[in-house]
Amino acid sequence: MHSLRQLIERQILKARAEGKLEGLQGEGRPLPERPEESVVDPAMAAGYRIMAEAGALPEEFRLQAALDEARADWRAATDKAEKKRLMARIADLEMRYDIARDARKKFMG
Repeated sequence: MHSLRQLIERQILKARAEGKLEGLQGEGRPLPERPEESVVDPAMAAGYRIMAEAGALPEEFRLQAALDEARADWRAATDKAEKKRLMARIADLEMRYDIARDARKKFMG
């Protein structure tokens, strides 16, 4: 592990010396916080990040965003009928999210 770290550091120093680390997106700013990546395999996290930056998120992620939005709408709703309609939407999204998540887990092994 120590030799791998040294190899990585040498590659970074070489790239810096060759000017390959200049003009990159986000240069000079702190790295974005990604606490969710601490519990995910680093390779998977990198893959998801690349897909997100390319606009190609897995269905599971799109459903999670829709679910978050539906829950916020439910919290903001005041009409009883509207809350009931939103609760049905939340239940549907939760079911579809669970199916997508289970499919991904099965596919990934």
